[in-house]
Amino acid sequence: MSFQQPWLIGVAMVGGAVLAWAYASLYRRRARAMTAAGLVSATGRFDWRRHLPPIFMLAALFLLFAGLARPQATVSVPRAAGTVILAFDVSNSMTATDVTPSRLAAAQAAANGWITAQPDTVDIGVVAFDQGAMTTRQPTKDHAQAIAAVNRLHAAGGTSLGEAILASLTAITGKTVDLPDPNSDAPPPNLGYWGSATIVLLSDGEDTGGPDALAAAGLAADAGVHIDTIGVGTAAGTTITVDGFQVATALNEDLLTQIAQTTTGSYHPASDAKSLDQIYKSLDLRITSKPEFMELTGAVVGVAVLLLTVGGLLMINWYGRIL
Repeated sequence: MSFQQPWLIGVAMVGGAVLAWAYASLYRRRARAMTAAGLVSATGRFDWRRHLPPIFMLAALFLLFAGLARPQATVSVPRAAGTVILAFDVSNSMTATDVTPSRLAAAQAAANGWITAQPDTVDIGVVAFDQGAMTTRQPTKDHAQAIAAVNRLHAAGGTSLGEAILASLTAITGKTVDLPDPNSDAPPPNLGYWGSATIVLLSDGEDTGGPDALAAAGLAADAGVHIDTIGVGTAAGTTITVDGFQVATALNEDLLTQIAQTTTGSYHPASDAKSLDQIYKSLDLRITSKPEFMELTGAVVGVAVLLLTVGGLLMINWYGRIL
């Protein structure tokens, strides 16, 4: 702790000492007067109850003097920080209307509300995936660009959750991430450690091909990246029309749950737009601490006012008067 006006600390100490001396002198005079009048307590014990209210008030006055010195300190302030990749399933099944107005539209609306609420300490990127995946917005502090990327999404094709995870890891690390050939003895790529990164995977969970999603989740786990999965849709499902054919589609929670658990993330079911909003608000982002320089005058004065109030109330309650 430091002070903008350190010389006032000396004034506060002198002032506090003078007030304490004045109170002690007043107490001694009263004690002598009571002794002369024959009103000394029979027990002769020191009465802490008599001195407690003035002690509170003297301490408060000392703090008020100290507040004039403008105390300040560097404190650690918790904040959400890091990188978040919003990976959107844009396959044909996301046009289903078991979540109104559609799975994709509801996911977009909820995502936009969440992005708007984030501080600029969070870098947000957007990945769109169907059979393949592409980064539509690299992680950025410009959240308006992230919202624009979300609004441009439209549905087409099948679904590859593995591609979604690999593309998200590529956006996080800044280098292309692929799974090794399963028929070779090549080790998995070393991505380094990205403990401040989170992938939010929004999908109905219907994986129709591509790289192994759980193997891709294992890469994320090795890099310290959490994956939170959001299952958009209902277990009962519905039908959609694709190229003139009626196709049944329903939420597949099992794979989404396994992906999240592989990275110690969480799975969240979202069967309607309202639950999507609540899920976004509960996402467990990485919390870091940032040192911030803060003036403590207000806190010191607040404590002083509290002590004055307590001391005054005790005096009034016990003795019916102040001093």
